[in-house]
Amino acid sequence: MENRVFNFNPGPATLPLSVLEKVQAELLNYQGEGLSILEMSHRSKAFDDIVNRAVESTKKVMGFGDQYTVLFLQGGATSQFAAVPLNLALEGKPTQYINTGSWSKKAIAEAQKLGFEPQVIASSAEDNFSHIPRSFTVDSNASYLHITSNNTIFGTQWQDYPDTGEVPLVCDMSSDLYCRRFNPNKFALIYAGAQKNAGPAGVTIVIIRNDMLERSHDDIPTILNYKIFAEKNSLYNTPNCFGIYVVGLVMDWILGQGGIDAVEKINRRKSEMIYETIDGTDFFRSTAARDSRSMMNVTFRLPNEDLEKKFVSEATEAGLVGLKGHRSVGGIRASIYNAMPLAGVEALVDFMKNFEKVNG
Repeated sequence: MENRVFNFNPGPATLPLSVLEKVQAELLNYQGEGLSILEMSHRSKAFDDIVNRAVESTKKVMGFGDQYTVLFLQGGATSQFAAVPLNLALEGKPTQYINTGSWSKKAIAEAQKLGFEPQVIASSAEDNFSHIPRSFTVDSNASYLHITSNNTIFGTQWQDYPDTGEVPLVCDMSSDLYCRRFNPNKFALIYAGAQKNAGPAGVTIVIIRNDMLERSHDDIPTILNYKIFAEKNSLYNTPNCFGIYVVGLVMDWILGQGGIDAVEKINRRKSEMIYETIDGTDFFRSTAARDSRSMMNVTFRLPNEDLEKKFVSEATEAGLVGLKGHRSVGGIRASIYNAMPLAGVEALVDFMKNFEKVNG
């Protein structure tokens, strides 16, 4: 399609072109219903089918079994910073967290506000979150251990998820959900804002093991109560109907690419191409330790901030948008989620090499 740029924004992020085209084709008249999905009642049979298909596809991509329930909520991952301890914390059992960056810090702070006194059992703050901590001990009596899978701002990612034994593992996967294969049975709960890798902004995906639903108490605010939303199939109140519809299409797109293993293979190739370019010169400098580098968000610096500003400006002119690093850390960030085509990364690598020739 003409005039489409390569979108490296960290979220809302790029979506598969075929998904956007299907949305466009169905926007005015959804499958002969005579109205748009944007106008459709969330209590209609047509929308009930949309929700159920989206749930089925979300489980199928990674092989979540019947012991898991998929919820489509609102409020972003930020709402889950409060929902997790409210639903899962047990009296007399500590809540434990590993701090790997800004989003981990926000989750910890929210639990503190609610009086849960979270225990931070490991942190990489002393190294400006440039790596994933490897040395920590999980309390066998803990209510849960919370981790953030991928850190968009600092460009780090858990390469392997920790084994927590009987302690429920909770994971914020907002920025790397379904970018690679993992063992679903390791997790008691996964949550993710959809706007990076799974759909548009406004939908929060929660995948929860069914036994965890029994921890939800009646005195939890209803809008944050997992059990109530599970009983209502995510339809306790009016959901983000359009967003759920697009999430279902994106899940089907992943399956249509050959499934999660095929998507992971391409994702690894994309990130390797950029890291090889960074490592092949002194002009670019990675901000993440090699053993913790993210496959989704490649963060790096240039020799000075003036060159970084020039890099972002000229890249934008070349049709490579969204490369400015987070305002809290600066630098450059290339977010290369599932829907970023290989051609986009090839174009970025070519631009990086040419930029160094002129400015190095």
